[in-house]
Amino acid sequence: MDVEKQIEYWRSGSEEDIEVAGELLEKNRIRHALFFGELSVEKMLKAHVAKGTRKVPPPIHDLLRLADLARLQLSPDQREFLARFQRYCFAGRYPDRELPALPRVVAENVIKEAREFLKCLIHQLK
Repeated sequence: MDVEKQIEYWRSGSEEDIEVAGELLEKNRIRHALFFGELSVEKMLKAHVAKGTRKVPPPIHDLLRLADLARLQLSPDQREFLARFQRYCFAGRYPDRELPALPRVVAENVIKEAREFLKCLIHQLK
């Protein structure tokens, strides 16, 4: 496996997905914006898994599990963010897990948190 190619694949996908999340948010597509925001964080974590394990990341969506596989040193606040944020993955994929509608201002703050977390992950990836 070409580790650098895997890292770049997941990193570039993450960057694209967070931009899509912003575009969806502008169009008031809240559920979809949060789904793409979560997907972006998931992909950046998978870049870290590829880097740390030198293997293709597993096809899982559990953000905390991915962070643990990558052996990332996260603060309690960062772990809490991941635990809270990963629910948007399931709400976007499975109709029986739909969440109550969030006001746009709340969704904007959640996406802002995701962007800040991604900056931290990108910095650690270097």
